[in-house]
Amino acid sequence: YYAFIKNPRINSKGMDTSAIMGFMNSLLDVIKREKPDHLAVAFDKEGSQVRTEMYSDYKANRDATPEAIKIAIPYIQDLLRAMHIPIIEMAGCEADDLIGTIAKQAEKENYKVYMVTPDKDFAQLVSENIFMYK
Repeated sequence: YYAFIKNPRINSKGMDTSAIMGFMNSLLDVIKREKPDHLAVAFDKEGSQVRTEMYSDYKANRDATPEAIKIAIPYIQDLLRAMHIPIIEMAGCEADDLIGTIAKQAEKENYKVYMVTPDKDFAQLVSENIFMYK
């Protein structure tokens, strides 16, 4: 919160790069600490139409995504592509669902899975081989 809202990083072109820098610092920290054999990053793509159709108030009380984060996502994805890190997204499906599905499938194949997210909902997936980093 402090780094993003209170102390934004502005580049020479006037663009707030706080979200890009924060994401990349976190990603590089995980890579350095865990040295993963496999790594991917999941993004929302057009939200979850199914959930909204089933429950019209789904995420109705959530604050809108800050504009600086929306602007940062394509830049983050460009950096991930340059690093040859797969980007996982599916129209109509939230990143949360993709992460949960992949984590459970990987666990069945005896992989250790590290989900990097501040979302407490992921705690329900934690097991002997599925871990959560905030």
